[in-house]
Order: sequence, then C-alpha cells, then structure tokens
Amino acid sequence: MTNFLSRRFFLTAAASASVGHVAFANAPLSSLRPVARNGSVRTKPKPNTSSPDALINAAQLGGMVGFAVADLNTGKLLETNNAAKGLPPASTAKSITALYALDTLGAGYRFATHISTNGSIAGGVVSGDLFLIGGGDPTLDTNALANMAAKLKALGIREVRGNFYYVENTLPNLREVDNSQPDHVSYNPAISGLNLNFNRVHFEWRRAGNGYSVEMDARSDKHRPKVYISKMQIAARDLPVYTYKDGGRFDQWSVARGALGKGGSRWLPVRKPGLYAADVFQTFARSHGIVLKTPQRSTKRPKSRALVTHTSAQLSTILRDMLKYSTNLTAEVVGLTATRKRGGRSNSLKASAGEMSRWANSTLKMGNASFADHSGLSDASKVTAQGMVNAMLVARRRAGFAELLKPFAMRDANRKIIKNHPIKVNAKTGTLNFVSALSGYMVAPDGKQLAFSMICADTNRRRGIKDADKEAPRGGRDWNRRAKALQQKLIERWGAVYG
Repeated sequence: MTNFLSRRFFLTAAASASVGHVAFANAPLSSLRPVARNGSVRTKPKPNTSSPDALINAAQLGGMVGFAVADLNTGKLLETNNAAKGLPPASTAKSITALYALDTLGAGYRFATHISTNGSIAGGVVSGDLFLIGGGDPTLDTNALANMAAKLKALGIREVRGNFYYVENTLPNLREVDNSQPDHVSYNPAISGLNLNFNRVHFEWRRAGNGYSVEMDARSDKHRPKVYISKMQIAARDLPVYTYKDGGRFDQWSVARGALGKGGSRWLPVRKPGLYAADVFQTFARSHGIVLKTPQRSTKRPKSRALVTHTSAQLSTILRDMLKYSTNLTAEVVGLTATRKRGGRSNSLKASAGEMSRWANSTLKMGNASFADHSGLSDASKVTAQGMVNAMLVARRRAGFAELLKPFAMRDANRKIIKNHPIKVNAKTGTLNFVSALSGYMVAPDGKQLAFSMICADTNRRRGIKDADKEAPRGGRDWNRRAKALQQKLIERWGAVYG
C-alpha cells in the first residue's frame, strides 16, 4: 500500500470501518449487516462433510484454531479442537458481559442523567449552582442533552447565579479502554460516569482557499453543536497522520496537512468525557437564553434536587444494541456498573473484569476464563472454546439471552448472503488484528440445536505488528476473510454431520 493510500485510510476510516482490525469494536451509525440484492437466487448449498483438519489446513491461518460444539438440549460435546487452549475472545467477550450485567442489574435496569441544583428558584432565577450529574448512561447522546436543556427552559429557568458543575464519579474516570491501541481510533475512548455519543467527537475538514477549515462537533441526526474541548491543528507533515496530547482543559489534536486531500471527516475519541458532555449542554442552554458559567468538575455527588431527568432505555435494549454494533464503551460501562452494584472492585477495568471472570467461571462454568476488560478489546483476555460453549449452554436456559444475539448471515464464495440457507445462526462475532472469534447458537437443517464457539488466533503475528500499522496491518484483511470463511465451513460441517 502506498503512503498516500495509508494516510487516506487513517483519515477517513469511520469508527466502523474495515474488517481487518478492531474497528468492529465500535458503534457505527447504522447496521453493518449487508442486504442481499433484490431478485437474487441462490442455489441450495451442498452439505459440507470435510474433516475439521482439512478445513483448518486449507484456511492457512497459522497460529491456532480452537473450537467446541455441543448439543444444546443434552449439553453433550460433539466435536472439539484445541478446546482447552486460552485464546483472546475479542468482542465475543461482550456476550459474557451481557450475561454478567443481566444477572446483576436485571433486564429492566435504566441509567439516569440529572440536571440538579443546590439552590432555590424564584422568578426563573436559580440562586445556587447547577449540576449535570451522570449516572453512567452509555447511550446518552446529543439529542438527549438538547431535550434536557429544552426542559430546563420549559420550567421557566432563565438565569443561574451559581456555578455550573459536571459530576462523572458514578464510575471511575479512565483515559482509554486499551493503552496498546492508536490514540486516534474512536473505538478506544475514555470512560466515566458521564458519557456522550460513545465519547466520540466528529472531525470534519474542507479546503478553504490555500488552506483548510476544520470543525469539531457533537453531531446527531438533529443537531451539530460545536465542541470547544476538542481542538485540531493542521501540521506541516506527512506522517504521523494524527497526534494527541492532553491540553489541560481540552483535547489537543494535530493532523498531517499532507494527508488531508480535498476534504473528509471521521470520528475521534474523547479523553475528557464529562467535560465534553458539559460543553455540549452549556451550548444548548445558551441557545435557550440560559447562560452558564465555565463547566467545573465536581469530585463528589452534591446534595441537590433534580430539575430534569433523562432516563435510558432498559438494559435489555441497550445490551441488544451493544451486541449488534459491538460498542466497546457500552460493554465497559455496563460491566463496571454491574461490578459496582455487586460491591466488587471497580476502580479499573482490569479489577472489574477480574470480578466478572470469577463470576463467569463459577456461574457460567467457564473454567479458567481471565478477562482484562469487558469489551474484548485487549488481547490480554483469555478464554477457551470449551469455556465459551459452557457459557452458551448455561445462558440458553436464561430467558431472553439468545434473542439478544444477532442473526449471522451465511454467505457464498463471493461473500454474498445466501437467502434461505438451511442453517440458522445467532451469534456474537469478535475481531482483532489476526484474531477472529464467533460464539452462539445454530439450528441444523433437521431442527437440531447446537451451541458452538470458535476462536482463530495468530498471536505471534499479532505481536509483530508495528504501532504505525495497528489500524490496518498488512495481510490483516485477507486473514480475517479466510478466518470467517473457515468459521462458516465448520458451521456447515456441523449442520451436515450432527443435524
């Protein structure tokens, strides 16, 4: 790949781009599931009875392939390969996080975000301070903050005499999910008790005379408020494309002028999530004539009364979307929230994930699973295919879990969806550089139900990736394509042999 193509890829790759890397671990704006062409006709696939060894050898993945498949009704193991080897689960870890959160918080749990005051109100004037208090909602977005500001105005509020504080200590304030990831990838944002837009800011650039105009905003489908806590400088260089440094009260980014081209946009991570949300709320309040002072961080939850409350969707809906779009922020927030509810250690992702590991090994019979986070973004997490199948067997007896997993489309040799394929699959995918995992349930042509887990991982090749190449390593896309093809062939084999 030429340097030009590399720079353009890094600039314009949206958070949901490219199957060859971790980008699947982020929240796209719309479903990634492709749609079959109208009128397309697929021939009925031939049963695949090739041996597992033959299929694995033909895939030429290197590294290791671990899998296990079991009868869903009896729990009997039908076929395994390296099933006891600990491998990175990638985003299939989110299925365990979903079960952990459901068991701890309940399907009906909702997150709440408040606008509160510690003062009195008279004649539309708030005598005390105003607080934006986060409750850990991973789905809070720009539209929600706009509605909260409008409701504050509808209460007759026109002036706040005190200070404006934001409160984000419901959860620990963490700079990122995994420190081995590039600074600019939006699927690796900061985490706190006050999050907005999955803690991503939208960066857009356009040619303007001999230079460029740049804009940082918190856009939604209805609003595009400018963001002042994220700043961008254009640097006279070709590489690196992006650099980041902590600017104190703002995130300071720079971008290589030589890579900008005619224009474009992408989402970047936010490292100061509470301040980001306060910045955007302040803008909306100002639009209603309510001028708030510069946001300040409150280190403890104040004694105050709520004026406006925004409540999230129930947890089951949040988890369904998390599993569909594979949003890392959601996984980390619900995992941390569950650990805190249990009274476990939640001061870091590693500590909280350790609590989840102990729960999973005991409750889901996973054996020796060791999670480093709740999203699967870190390759330090290790699970076995046998352990994941055990979890799927236990989870199937828990009402509603299987329905949270999205349908897994079966495809032909050209990667086109096969309509009316006789095997039906609901599963969670997982993708890291040179790691591809799939765990869930399948229904064979005769109606037999199976639970399965597959993890393909070339950890040596993954460790050899240079930092500059981590977003799109050479050979990663092709490796991922072959891994996914192998996974489908194994599913087809199990449908033919055990169905």
